[in-house]
Amino acid sequence: MYAELTTLLTRSGVAIAAMMLAVWLVSLIRKDASIVDIAWGLGFVLVSWTAYFTSNGGTSDGDLSLVVPVLTTIWGLRLAFYLFWRNHGRSEDFRYREMRSKWGRTFPVVSLLTVFTLQGAVMWVVSLPVQVASAIHAQGHSPLTVIGIAVWAAGIFFESVGDWQLARFKSDPSNRDRVLDTGLWRYTRHPNYFGDFLVWWGLFLVSLSLTGIWWPIVSPIVMSVLLMRISGVTLLEKSLVQSKPEYVRYVDRTNAFFPGPPRL
Repeated sequence: MYAELTTLLTRSGVAIAAMMLAVWLVSLIRKDASIVDIAWGLGFVLVSWTAYFTSNGGTSDGDLSLVVPVLTTIWGLRLAFYLFWRNHGRSEDFRYREMRSKWGRTFPVVSLLTVFTLQGAVMWVVSLPVQVASAIHAQGHSPLTVIGIAVWAAGIFFESVGDWQLARFKSDPSNRDRVLDTGLWRYTRHPNYFGDFLVWWGLFLVSLSLTGIWWPIVSPIVMSVLLMRISGVTLLEKSLVQSKPEYVRYVDRTNAFFPGPPRL
């Protein structure tokens, strides 16, 4: 089994590298590195089906290894289409504009290494439970499978509804300098990030229930750290505190990540 898993992980790494290289080349042509954000969700879809179709396991009418690729595809396509819709017609994200200004002519190489290669490496690690569950054609399930799917579904709910509420809020010009504090945003400052957190813990639980393999737990742990401490909440709130005067009061009364009743 371990030899087969090693081959599988290698194939997934090659698929991710090829995709990220292609997206990087497109970003050079378009002069817009923001497209890497859209590629993020699509990359997991690619990995899940690469693992499924290139694995050596057999399939049958009772094959449950389709569960994880299907759940991953729903999540990945929703995220990619939402980001495409949100970013369509807009200029390059300010993060990449600042990098472009700082590095000048060397930006293409810098972006390849620090944006596309780095995100590809993170994608490979985060997708470990997806790779394993998609490749090992399990025939049995347990209550943990149902629990994992329920956690995943709750994550999709928080992500989708949170994104919809924010998009509707921003569509009103009168809300330009205001802070959204209704709906899911009343209970957590980042319902979409919390949803992503649930999605990856749910996928891990489903993978564990079908395969009995524990070590892919590194995936939701890495994603949790990224969302709460590095590229998610921490990075976004630095800019929000500076750009929106109301945000400090919003922080005082609203949980940062895990939903809870507002504080008076």
